This record gives sequence, C-alpha cells and structure tokens, in this order.
Amino acid sequence: MSGDYPYQAVPFTQVKLSDPFWGSRIETNRTVTIPIAFKHCEDTHRMWCFDLAAGKVEGDYKGDFPFNDTDVYKIIEGASFSMTVHPDPELDAYVDSLIERIADAQEDDGYLYTARTCKAEHLRSHWMGENRYDNVWMSHELYNAGHLFEASHAHYLATGKTALLEVAKKFADRLDEDFGWDKIRRSPGHQVTEMGLVKLYQVTGEKRYLDLAKFFLDVRSHEVGGGKYSEYNQSHKPVVEQDEATGHSVRAGYMYAGMADVAAIDGDEAYIRAIKTLWDNVTDHKTYITGGIGQSGSNEGFLENDNLPNMSAYCETCASIANVYWNHRLFMLEGKGEYIDVLERSLYNAMLSGVSLSGDKFFYPNPLASHGQHQRSEWFGCACCPSNVCRFMASIPGYVYAQRNSEVYVNLFVEGQANLTVDGTAVTLGQTTNYPWDGAISVQVDPAEPKPMTVCLRIPGWAREEVLPGDQYHFLNQSDLPVTATLNGEPIDVKAEDGYLKITRTWQAGDVVGLDLPMPIRRVLCNDRVEENRGRVTLQRGPMVYCVEFADNDGSVVNLLLDDAAEMSVVDRPELLGGVKLIQGHGSLVTRDENDALVVAETNHPFTAIPYYAWSHRGPGEMEVWIIRDPQTASPPPSPTIAFRSQWSCSTGRTKNMFALADQLEPQGSSKKWQPFFTFCPKKGTTEWVQYDFEKTETVSKSAAYWFADAPDGKTDFPVRWQLLYRVGDGEWTPVPNPSEYLVEADQFCEVTFDPITADAMRLEVTLKPDHWAGLHEWSVE
Repeated sequence: MSGDYPYQAVPFTQVKLSDPFWGSRIETNRTVTIPIAFKHCEDTHRMWCFDLAAGKVEGDYKGDFPFNDTDVYKIIEGASFSMTVHPDPELDAYVDSLIERIADAQEDDGYLYTARTCKAEHLRSHWMGENRYDNVWMSHELYNAGHLFEASHAHYLATGKTALLEVAKKFADRLDEDFGWDKIRRSPGHQVTEMGLVKLYQVTGEKRYLDLAKFFLDVRSHEVGGGKYSEYNQSHKPVVEQDEATGHSVRAGYMYAGMADVAAIDGDEAYIRAIKTLWDNVTDHKTYITGGIGQSGSNEGFLENDNLPNMSAYCETCASIANVYWNHRLFMLEGKGEYIDVLERSLYNAMLSGVSLSGDKFFYPNPLASHGQHQRSEWFGCACCPSNVCRFMASIPGYVYAQRNSEVYVNLFVEGQANLTVDGTAVTLGQTTNYPWDGAISVQVDPAEPKPMTVCLRIPGWAREEVLPGDQYHFLNQSDLPVTATLNGEPIDVKAEDGYLKITRTWQAGDVVGLDLPMPIRRVLCNDRVEENRGRVTLQRGPMVYCVEFADNDGSVVNLLLDDAAEMSVVDRPELLGGVKLIQGHGSLVTRDENDALVVAETNHPFTAIPYYAWSHRGPGEMEVWIIRDPQTASPPPSPTIAFRSQWSCSTGRTKNMFALADQLEPQGSSKKWQPFFTFCPKKGTTEWVQYDFEKTETVSKSAAYWFADAPDGKTDFPVRWQLLYRVGDGEWTPVPNPSEYLVEADQFCEVTFDPITADAMRLEVTLKPDHWAGLHEWSVE
C-alpha cells in the first residue's frame, strides 16, 4: 500500500524555464490571468459568499451555481504554484486572507459548501436537495471538496503553511465519517474528489483518505439511496468494466486520472487495464486532431465512436487539461512516449486555444470550424475553464522532465534548466531550443561527478510518421527527412524504444546531446470512418496543428480547396499573434454555378494558415481546421439570407448559440447533437421567444422551423405550440395574418405560409412543455 508511480515527474519547482514560448505564457498567467481571475471572483461575489457563510455579512447567496467555491480554490492553487517559482509577498498575503475567509466559512463539523450554509433556496430544487448529500450527483459538494483538497496540497507544498491544509483535512474527515459501504453509499456526480483525496493521502500519510478515494470510484453503479446511474457521470457500470468513454468528458478525464493515482499506490491491475482500454477507445475514436476531447455541447462530452463534428465540437478547455492529467499519469505508470505524444498535442493546440495571448479572455468550447460565432469571453457564469487555466498554466514546467532510478526522461522540449538527483548525485540538465518553431534541441548534461545513467529523449510520434497512436489520423505522404542525433558533436544512431532515444553511459559534466526533429509541413488525413472529415485535409508542422482564418484569407475560408500537389512554404512572422510561423501557399476556390453545381474556380488563390491556438484574436469570422481536398465534399455557403443578416436575440438561452438558427447548414435530423442548435435552457413550461431584427425593412410571407429535440434521453423536447409575430418600427408585436398550420414535426422543416407582411423584425414564440425546454436547429424567413 506504500507504492507510487514508478516514473516520477521532476517537480516544477526544480525546473526553471527561459523559453520564450512557454515562459512568456507562464509569466502572463502570473501577471494577468491570476490577478484578473481573483478580481472576477471578487466582483461576482464568489469571495463574498464565504463571508456570508461565516456570518460576517448579511444577505442572500449570490450566484447561479453551487460550485462557484471551486473557482476560488483553483486560483489559489495556481497562485501557489506561481509563488513557488516567483515569490510575491503581496500575493502571498492576499491568499492568506482568502484562506482565513474560507476557514471562517467552514461549519464546526468540517462541512464546507457555501451554497448550503448560506441556504441558497434558488439552487435547492435542481442542484442541492433538502439535506446534505441528498443530490451528490448534481450538488457538486464532493467536487468542491476535491478542488479544496488539491488547492490545500499545492499551497502547503508551496509555502509550508498549514492553514488551508487543516481546512481540507477537517472536511476530508467529515466525508470519511459520512461515506462508506456501510454509511452513505453514493458517488460524486462530478469527479475530482478522488485525485484530491490521493493528494491529501500523499501529504499526510492518512490511509483512510486513500481508502475513501477508492470507495468513491468503486461505488459507481453500486449506490444506495436514489443513485442516478448514468453514462453522463460514468456511474452506469463499475469503473473496472467501462470500456468506452461516455458522458461528460471532464468528469471522465478526472475519473481516469484518479483511477491511475489509486492504482499507482495500491497496484490495482483492474484499474490499470480499464484506463488503458478507455485510452485506446478515446485515442482511436474520440480525439480531435487538436488533442481536444468531448464532441458534444449537449452533454459537454463524448458522442459515439468516430462522430467528430467540427463546428459544434465542444473540446472544453477543462477537458483538454483533464486529458493532459490522464496521459501524464499513464506515462508515469508505464514510461511510454505515446502518452506524452497525446499530452503534447493537447497542450500545444486544444488547451492553448482556451486562453487568449493577452491572458484575459477565454474559450469554454474550442471548435475546429467557425462562421464567426465564436469569440473568447472575459469570464463565464460557470467559470471552471478560466480558473483551471490559472492553475494548469503555472504547473507546466512539471511536465517537462521525469525520472526512474538512473533513467532521466526529457518529455517536452522547452528551453531552460532542471536540477535533479540521480542515485544521490546532483545532475543539472540544460535545454536549448526554439521549439515548437524549430526541431533543433540541445541538452547539456552536468552531473556533479561522473555518473552512469540513461538519458531518454522523446522522439515524438509526429517525427516517427505517427500523427497519434491508433489509426484515426495518418499523414498523406511519408517524410524522407530522418531524425538525427549527436553526442558531443558526433553522430549517433537514432532508434526509438517506447518512443525514446535512450543513451546509457557514464556522463561527464559538459556532455551535450543534440537532437534534430525535422519539421516539414505535413498534410494529415482522417480515417474515413469520420464522415465529416472525408475529402478534407489539415496541416501540421511539428506539434502544431494549423487552421485557415478569415483575417488572412479575404474574409472567407469555407470554400478553400487545397490540392495534394500544391506547394507551401513556412514564413516567420515574429510581429504577428505573439510571434508565429505561418504556412502559405496557393489553392483554389469552390463555388456554385447558376445551376447550383459545384465548380472549381480561381485555381491560383493564395492562402495563409496560422497555428490553431492563435485563432480568434482579430475579430469574428470564418475559421477551418479541415480544408477541402475533394471539391465534391465542399459546402460553399449560399447567399446570405434575411435571417443571416439579421440581429439575433432571445428571451432566454445561450445567445452565443443563436448563430445556429441562421447558419444555413442543412439539419440532418432533429436529434443530431453534433450539428449546431439553440435551446431555451433552462426554462420549462413557459412561453419564450427568439427574434430577428432585420437589416432593413423586408416583405415576408413564409417561415420555417427545424426543431431540435433529444428527449427522452436528453432534456430538450418539441414545444407544445408555436407562433410567428412581426413588428413594424417601434409598434406592437402582432401575429402574422392567416398563417397555415403551425406544425411540430421531427426531422423536417415545419413551414408556415401567411399573407405577406412588411416588417422590421420577427419573433418565433414557443410554449414549452412542463418538464423540458425546447430547441431549434434552424429558423428561416423568406
């Protein structure tokens, strides 16, 4: 029971980065992201709710979610990581003051959950239930606890102070008293508790924390007392029997990482088999080329195998971080480079897209195509992604190196220095590189005295003709540029073992290994199992996936065609987007003729591609990761419609999803979650509306609605009824005259004709069923 991971990460406190790529981002995280995240927490009353729970202020709980506590915890974790490598007395004092407020909010018996302590009545029915733990599947009581445990672990290691650790232990003791096979037998609705409990075990040695983590994993599908067995939160089967990733992708990633933590300590082979089987499923069928996971916004998670929509891809930033956690732990179990290959892809692409270059705007989803509807936001009501970025970005140096006994692993290529000990001998590693823009890497090895050991340098899968493990993606053509290496200037053979060049010798101070990873522009194809990517190609250089964006390509990229033989070149632009290398070349444009047939035109059309992480920094517009390769798969947009040119608004729902109503994409079925849709969430049983304010006064006589509904499995159903209204100027809303029947049918446009009207705006008004909200794929006006 005293085991641990056989491969250990070199702690980030022993790694000093001078790298312009990651160093600048970590510094931006320290100076911009963490401070503005704390400010948002103050401005949105997240901190105030701790004071309310402590009885220091009066009022009602402020906030729409019971998990707002975790944003404070995660930012404290990030601040702790940051202070470890960059001492900041002012930040240290501020964090201490927050910890004091958190401690004051804790109830006498250890329970800490401000929403319940503050009696947040508006959260009771949907989220919390009447009593403690009544609804752990939705309440996030245990999720909050997990993030508290992780923050306390980080703060203790960073500062040596125990104030937050004592709060965490007190809460963990409360949970240990309350939960167990002969006590409350329920599992966390949102995983992370398991990882947090293992961290508490590691820092305190209290085995009951580890046992409780294992209980929360093993109790899934065995709950007593109203357990909601569901794929959504991975409680549909015992964890060791799960073989396909389902449900909410962040929950899943955190659970798989927690299983690895427990297995590393107690040697549970069933856990290890399960998470490796799940890893095969995700990498073979459910991972985007960017390393993002979680295909659907409706469940914030996984769809069926090989269903990888691009424009509606969810790829939540938190899910990318969870994917890094999971893959890093698999590496620490087995020491195989394929796990770092997946980690690196997610790190440089899907995760990095989630935060702006300035560090103060964020993506929640990270789609692979856009018509201009996606823009980073300063904050979210549900702010899990910004606060997760705070803690994760500060910890990146801890993913660069690892070791096992006398083996030292260079996993990521980042300029800087690491100090470690190998069998009692101090060793310094110094990395010099301009990665990810250049594949030349130099590693200087400086042991305090001559030292027999093995230095293992990862040969990335992309440099070994493997886009990702599995057969989901492959390069169009083989590269004839070999990976080369030198030792003290002399060439050595490069032979990858488990993805590493392993050099065993007695090392002397000043020894230098040179590694050269060629970085030609590579065309990547997707397995034909993925319908949406058939006849398309994407570009990659080194670890970077590229996209084409409106700002570099005359405003439109959806009809760009890239021929297999088209020549391309790399252009260095240090002044653009924080410094990038562009891909430039010539393609063609696919258009429609007068008979609506697809035709290839302008065959020498210049195009520019940028790294995917850098998109959406220059205003709204089109973006594509997967470029047309076969003109017959093209879907050039038709002429903008009245609806497309209108201003969109709604009575309730996510306004950022309103683009779906007028995106002119032909729906493939009412229940198709991978196509863009809008819902009136969270309203039920009410009358709601969506509205078009026309660009100019229009004469209209026909309209059609294509309904979205995923009931009975989901929460969206067809409405009870609907109607159309119009408005002239600032006049009253009036029903359209003499309408035909208002149909509510599945899998079709429900068309309504009426006497012609001249209007400045139209509304589609719906009456929702008592137990479901309603949704729309498309609403056309003619």
